[in-house]
Amino acid sequence: MTHIANPGRTGVGHQWAYLPDVAATMVALIARRDALPAFARYHMNGHWDGDGNAMARAVQQVAGRHGRQPRIGAFPWWLLPLIAPFNETMRELREMRYLWREPLRLDNRALLAVLGSEPHTPLEQAVECTLQGQGCLDLRTGRLTSTSA
Repeated sequence: MTHIANPGRTGVGHQWAYLPDVAATMVALIARRDALPAFARYHMNGHWDGDGNAMARAVQQVAGRHGRQPRIGAFPWWLLPLIAPFNETMRELREMRYLWREPLRLDNRALLAVLGSEPHTPLEQAVECTLQGQGCLDLRTGRLTSTSA
């Protein structure tokens, strides 16, 4: 990993969720499903990146601990219209770009009222586990692989 493509804009906050925390939250809600109102909505707080750069910096810090110092750059949004006709993921990503242009922060008060707390893995731990899960971190050597994160 030599480059981190940050999809966000500096100064525009973004909310992130670590999937194992989401799964634990869903399991906890399912365990209480008989006591919950039909069609109730519960949002997680997850990780709030207030300046739009915290996630990229966390990836950079984890990479630095594992022998790499990638630089942070902008995600090439301009490239998506060229790739989108041939790649469904890029087509869908292009449709979701608005989430990177405006801050959106969900309110977890209803979730806390039901569960009492929200599963919350520290950001750098979540990033490190994610890099491992994506095969970007060699568990034998503790070093990042050449695979891009």
